[in-house]
Amino acid sequence: MTGIGTISPAHADLLQRIDTRTAVVGVIGLGHAGLPIAAAMLDAGFPVIGFDTDSHVVDRWTGRAPVTGGLVTGGEVSVDPAREGRWHTSSEFSMLSEVDAILLCVPTPLGEDDRPDLSHVEAAADAVAARLQPGQLVVLESTTWPGTTREVLLPRLERTGLCCGVEVFVAYSPARVDPGRAEPSPQQIPRLVGGVDAASCDAATRLYSAAHAQVVPVSSAEVAEAAKLLENVYRAVNIALVNEMKMVLGAMDIDVHEVIDAAATKPFGFQAFRPGPGWGGHCIPIDPFYLAWKADQVGSQARFVELAGRINRAMPDYVIGRLRDALSERGTELSAARVLVVGLAYKPDIADLRESPSLQLIGRVLAAGAHADYHDPHVPAMPACKAPELPAMGSVPLHEAELAKYDAVLIATDHSAVDYELIARVARLVVDTRGVMRGLNGEHIIQA
Repeated sequence: MTGIGTISPAHADLLQRIDTRTAVVGVIGLGHAGLPIAAAMLDAGFPVIGFDTDSHVVDRWTGRAPVTGGLVTGGEVSVDPAREGRWHTSSEFSMLSEVDAILLCVPTPLGEDDRPDLSHVEAAADAVAARLQPGQLVVLESTTWPGTTREVLLPRLERTGLCCGVEVFVAYSPARVDPGRAEPSPQQIPRLVGGVDAASCDAATRLYSAAHAQVVPVSSAEVAEAAKLLENVYRAVNIALVNEMKMVLGAMDIDVHEVIDAAATKPFGFQAFRPGPGWGGHCIPIDPFYLAWKADQVGSQARFVELAGRINRAMPDYVIGRLRDALSERGTELSAARVLVVGLAYKPDIADLRESPSLQLIGRVLAAGAHADYHDPHVPAMPACKAPELPAMGSVPLHEAELAKYDAVLIATDHSAVDYELIARVARLVVDTRGVMRGLNGEHIIQA
């Protein structure tokens, strides 16, 4: 990146407020990405205002400042009065005029035909633009396609007449959050920063350097946006690879998990990924399609990425096919079966249901005419879902008498708190999509 040259008065004043920790940080979106960065900024000594359009979210965090260690499981941790005195929440975006740095941590879902839906980004940008003040820094943290910061966010801010890089500053710094992971802490995860100009990158780098052990500035917002997509697409295609290997090796009666364990003994050139019933979370099932859409917009193709998406999306059907065949071999049709799905969250030891393949599995079981229940020690109750359309349900207890009611137990999430030996001993049929039943004997246990 080239040097920033002469520093404008607004730039110098912003840096001084950051260095003295008097800059007020506003975080728009108090979800899985917004709360960790709010906690990190509080840890660094900044006063922080958390904004959210959901009044229930605002109420939940009123008087409860987020603490880094409490965010792993989503719990609140009591804090000292001095910290709480620097934390405020609001659904009133008029208070944006009172902050110095505004961090946008809003959802970026898929819309129709797998097109990016930037409506939340656009709405947040418009809210910021309506209150934009000289000397403010605006940073987009949401995962999105390369060019969003410059082509979507920046024009809305520039309509105010304020000059970017001189009076206001705009950058992109992707959130790197892994729900359920305690180590490393969010502050220890390196932060990428890309500005729409050198002055903006400098201001954002200074802010994040106060809260993170390592900040990596890159040459542009587009580089940072593309890097975030690459991180998630890398995982998506490798998950697709092992899912396809599971299907191929399963047809050969070869244990894919033993194969992965064997390959992982190589000390270079291989990283172990594990198969499952699909993909979940906000990023992995969505980001490949953001990249594919942007590739199409510039006259290119992301064929490998699109193929990975098709493979991962097909996994719930593969699992239900294995379940149907296994039941049929035992004289029970799926339409007449009672099925217990173990694990509702998309990954182990958390309560996050975003894009969880377990929801797809339950939906397919119900669509087949079967009865479905679930057990999840982290999700005592599941609200009614629209996609797929599911009724409200509650977690059933996991004990011998309960297990005996079901024709099949479908293990969808490998929570560590589940008694798998009990399932192996009592269940009539176990369909294991995670490999947790390996080593437990019984012809009634099949891998899927």
